[in-house]
Amino acid sequence: MFTSLSGRAVIVTGASKGIGRGMARRFGAVGCRVLVVSRNAAQAESVAAEIRGAGGQAYAFGADVTQPNEMQSMAEAAVAAFGGIDILCANAGIFPAAPLATMTEADFDRVMDTNLKGTFFAVSACLPALKTHRHGRIIITSSITGPVTGYSGWSHYGASKAGQLGFMRTAALELAPFGITVNAVLPGNIATEGLADMGADYTRSMTASIPLQRLGSVDDIANAALFFATEEAAFITGQSLVIDGGQILPESLAGLAPESS
Repeated sequence: MFTSLSGRAVIVTGASKGIGRGMARRFGAVGCRVLVVSRNAAQAESVAAEIRGAGGQAYAFGADVTQPNEMQSMAEAAVAAFGGIDILCANAGIFPAAPLATMTEADFDRVMDTNLKGTFFAVSACLPALKTHRHGRIIITSSITGPVTGYSGWSHYGASKAGQLGFMRTAALELAPFGITVNAVLPGNIATEGLADMGADYTRSMTASIPLQRLGSVDDIANAALFFATEEAAFITGQSLVIDGGQILPESLAGLAPESS
């Protein structure tokens, strides 16, 4: 049985939908007080209302992770509402496709500003509050794309996600003296609104490449983030956990085991 996280103060960025929404709802379900953060304040409030409707504590905050002043305001809002910050889920990210042949500097910068610099800005803003406790947790949402695999059209995305892991490892060293752990979840293909937008053919091909023969759920990722936040994970830092149903294991589709009858 894991030690209860009830009462811990949690910030989840990019929490209006997808994996972020799943994380916010999961932390709320175990009794954490959650600040639901999104560029879209109305959508953030909708998720916060879901958490409150289920008996949890949550507030919404509209902020853009690419703006350091807005991240500072986010941290201040969490401290004002909860008295501190215990856990930061740096989840906000974008993944617009752009092949190298047509990718512009603006395309590249937009992804790096959100996914990589946004992680830095969120962590930096929350550090003073996180340092006041000896159980601070930072959980970064990276991806299998970039750190482990590649996918055509996402070189900028892959670079940003690999960069997050480089950031994580040194941050883990610097923050260890304060009892703060820094870890990352690496989702594979997860059933979210963004994946649905890529079309049925993409969904079918991705499902076929997963040994467990299904897409992941947002709860699969949220549960991993929840583990990293526990006291039982206090001796784990600077590490990444792949959650992909075994997708990265076969050398090719031919390496998948045939379906059993």
